[in-house]
Amino acid sequence: MPVETAPVELDAIDRRIINRLQDGMPVCDEPYLHIANELAISEADLLQRLQAMLDNKILSRFGPMFHAERLGGGLALAAMRIPEEEFDQVAAQVNQLPEIAHNYERNHEFNMWFVIATEQLDDINAVVSRIENLTGFPVYNMPKIEEYYVGLRFPV
Repeated sequence: MPVETAPVELDAIDRRIINRLQDGMPVCDEPYLHIANELAISEADLLQRLQAMLDNKILSRFGPMFHAERLGGGLALAAMRIPEEEFDQVAAQVNQLPEIAHNYERNHEFNMWFVIATEQLDDINAVVSRIENLTGFPVYNMPKIEEYYVGLRFPV
């Protein structure tokens, strides 16, 4: 179950960092230094603030986004029906697998939703079977048929 936490205040520099990073990282030898210079702060300050936002759960993740299919891999959305009293245990079992990302609890009959990402497309079904064997619950596999890009940005 999600834990309620007090809101964290972001200062103007943190907001500028978040807004800038949503536009992507430059492809160069020193991308953090490049962004720090754009923001008129030091590279050390940028890195410290970024780590603090990750540590304080202001940012849930920071890293590259890879197009799995273009790299020969597979991507699927999956859902499970898990009894509430077993949810945390099953979530821990599912999350231990390196192929799992974005595991969320939903207020729905299918209350666990996650993404399976594999190095090869054919490995998706093997991961689904592994999860079913590990947890004892069926996995509803919904492989991506078509991708729709939404340029989503959250100005802060």
